[in-house]
Amino acid sequence: MPQEVIERVKKLREEIEYHNYRYYVLDSPVISDAEYDALMRELRELEERYPELITPDSPTQRVGFKPAEGFKEVPHAEPMLSLDDAMNENEVLEFDKRIKKFLGFPENTSIEYTVEPKIDGLAVELVYEEGILKVGATRGDGYVGEDVTLNIKTIKSIPLKLKKFDENSPEIPPRIDVRGEVYLNKDEFEKINQERIRRGEPPFANPRNAAAGSLRQLDPSITAKRKLDIFFYGIGKIEGYTFKTQWEVLQTLPKWGLKVNPLVKLVKNIQEAIAYHHEMEKKRQELPYEIDGIVIKVNDLFLWEKLGTKARSPRYAIAYKFQPTQVTTKLLNVVFQVGRTGAITPVAILKPVQIGGVIVERATLHNEDYIKNLDIKIGDWVLVQRAGDVIPQIIMPIKERRIGEEKEIKFPTECPRCGTKLVKKPGEAVWRCPNPNCYASLIRKILHFASRNAMNIEGLGEKVAKDLVDRGLVENIADLYYLRLEDFLRLPGFAYKKAKNLYEAIQKSKKTNLARFLYALGIRHVGEAMAQLLAQKFKTLENLMNSSMADLMTVEGVGYEVAKSIVEFFRNEQNRAIIKRLLDAGIIFEEEKTEEVIPKLQGLTFVFTGALKSMTRDQAKARVLSLGGKVSDHVSKNIDYVVVGEAPGSKYQKALTLGVKTITEEEFLKLIGEA
Repeated sequence: MPQEVIERVKKLREEIEYHNYRYYVLDSPVISDAEYDALMRELRELEERYPELITPDSPTQRVGFKPAEGFKEVPHAEPMLSLDDAMNENEVLEFDKRIKKFLGFPENTSIEYTVEPKIDGLAVELVYEEGILKVGATRGDGYVGEDVTLNIKTIKSIPLKLKKFDENSPEIPPRIDVRGEVYLNKDEFEKINQERIRRGEPPFANPRNAAAGSLRQLDPSITAKRKLDIFFYGIGKIEGYTFKTQWEVLQTLPKWGLKVNPLVKLVKNIQEAIAYHHEMEKKRQELPYEIDGIVIKVNDLFLWEKLGTKARSPRYAIAYKFQPTQVTTKLLNVVFQVGRTGAITPVAILKPVQIGGVIVERATLHNEDYIKNLDIKIGDWVLVQRAGDVIPQIIMPIKERRIGEEKEIKFPTECPRCGTKLVKKPGEAVWRCPNPNCYASLIRKILHFASRNAMNIEGLGEKVAKDLVDRGLVENIADLYYLRLEDFLRLPGFAYKKAKNLYEAIQKSKKTNLARFLYALGIRHVGEAMAQLLAQKFKTLENLMNSSMADLMTVEGVGYEVAKSIVEFFRNEQNRAIIKRLLDAGIIFEEEKTEEVIPKLQGLTFVFTGALKSMTRDQAKARVLSLGGKVSDHVSKNIDYVVVGEAPGSKYQKALTLGVKTITEEEFLKLIGEA
């Protein structure tokens, strides 16, 4: 075998390992995907030509394994104990007091702790011998886990071979057992569940279950498709090196190619640990992965030995949990709502329950397929989830608690409001009322049309909309502009001043811009940002109304379904008639004076993270688009600015890592001329 081939294979493996480290551990790639693929392709070709060169730690050995017969048991050299939970601040303070008492320390002693987000995933242990990954195992019962080595090797952020990436780091030990949490990003979790629902399978209840189910597949090729990731948080058995602190462990692992959460922190006392918990609770919705609390560990590893363990948990660490976002309650009934596009949405009426500090009495059931696939029944005990401002939803029924009195949920065949026969397009899961004059749909259309980010008609709420429709004064959104002052005086609760204010608000809304008008029309798949893009591209309403699907699909972000929805909307004669009446009523599209500021944002790409004070994220994105800039949801070296609001998430950390410029909300407002 030619010596140059041996040298080339060695060189390729080193390069690929380095770029895996840059990409998966540092989130800071230095070559393009195409360049990386070329390196991997060359290595595969050489190994195919010279199979004797293939080694277990080669980057090519991550995928393509034959399905395993089953999982054999693997004993842990040191137990993988679970942590005690603290549900409130007092329990955390008690944890701190117990440690001091056990160690004989004075009460006013400050103990250093490491703190980190508690990833909602699956704990694993990886055994490296001479730097080579030998075994990957689940926690199991803490003493014996399952051998999932083949599946572990499909996770690209896990190195098959440890390597020193920092000349100042310790030498890689002859043996080290590292521990981490395998998890799924929220986006990947949603994709997996959507696919399961399409196949008629029940969705996973949460990312933790999805990660566990993915890692325990008998066929590693299935695991490889799931895009699992990992954060390492500690070690078990180690030979040839002794760490003094947990912080040293967390600082050293990345230098050997093992990914550690960038949000880990060293704190001086328990009060700082509690403050970190509050900080993470604010950030949790921004993070791309689920966390359900923080982990607090004594930093000094000598104290770990003195503190020891209880039967199932260590004394030196505790999990300080967040308020739960998932609880069980009883499904009392199901009602059906009609949306502005005619979509029929089943809504669960629940026995009131507190989730994350909020009383929840209703939850969405999405559509008929969702109900059937999960086999949900009235009277079931169900798992309900509420995350941030997201509408609560039923995740799954607790079938073990059924007593035989539960009732099937019967989906209506007719609109619950107007009685029109419901329709469902091929390939869609949603039933719709096709009646354009359906009462319930009309109310939603009016409210959307009048909303702040659409035509901004102040004072036109749900009660007023219903009163206008009930009295036959409004049959479509265009009728709003043909109402007279005396029409409002006929509404209950309207005196002259209130009637005059609403009348003037409607007249004032006639002066708008094309993007707001497009958003107000309620075209399916056209939100604020999309409306802004369409207005930018087509300039006039006439141009857009006469555009083809091919024209529309030249717009960034417009795919087949969006283009089809827009074309169908403008081809509909009733919609065209309503638009004509709106224009005849005097709606004027004011030209936006963007010429002087376009040079500032043209060619610039922005990412937003954290909550903004002066506007919503969608409004901020729309501002950027209107001024010639672009918006991305992902941080890379190609981003010009990351706008940092309150409680920023992982995008902020990644921007700092990559050296991408970060600016405050105030700096952003100055940049767009609104400071």
